[in-house]
Amino acid sequence: MTDAQTLAVYDAKIEDYLRLTQAPPSKSLLAFIKAIPEGGRVLDLGCGPGLAAAEMARQGCNVEAIDGSAEMVAAASKHPGVTARQATFDELPSQATYHGIYANFSLLHAQRADFNRHIQACHAALHPGGILHLAMKLGTGEKRDDLGRFYTYYTAQELKDILTQAGFTLTFEREGQEKGLAGDVEPFIMMSAHA
Repeated sequence: MTDAQTLAVYDAKIEDYLRLTQAPPSKSLLAFIKAIPEGGRVLDLGCGPGLAAAEMARQGCNVEAIDGSAEMVAAASKHPGVTARQATFDELPSQATYHGIYANFSLLHAQRADFNRHIQACHAALHPGGILHLAMKLGTGEKRDDLGRFYTYYTAQELKDILTQAGFTLTFEREGQEKGLAGDVEPFIMMSAHA
């Protein structure tokens, strides 16, 4: 995330976000962990307060977590087994490093002009056969929500095309609706793809 206004919202709303995200591990997170080889290295890209990263660590993954928000990184760093640091989407390694990348509602804050590059960087940072979990809000265009966070929206077909063009093989997708931090119920898609 490089949008300063979005990062400022996350820094200011850390307690609200922690309350919103306190829930048992999702089916998609558990499926992601199951796909990682024992002791495999994973990246939680846009980790927020680190709850998913903490579950990955509890289940034996070697976890690295990054986020653009200093407050989110501080919260994530408190979880045992989680190495968290403040970084942007542009700071992924250029060589195969991870067995899995978990991008759960994080890359939706990237500018449209940068999104393809970020997906390509995820592919480059994964070992062959490594898994990418991608969750995004569905729609078109760009906007800020009532809290001031920047979002870019995509259709399901756009996302499939971008993943395929980057060299991924799509293996799972699920659509749904969810209430977010701003209180709006919006459609989303979760996708799994292999490098």
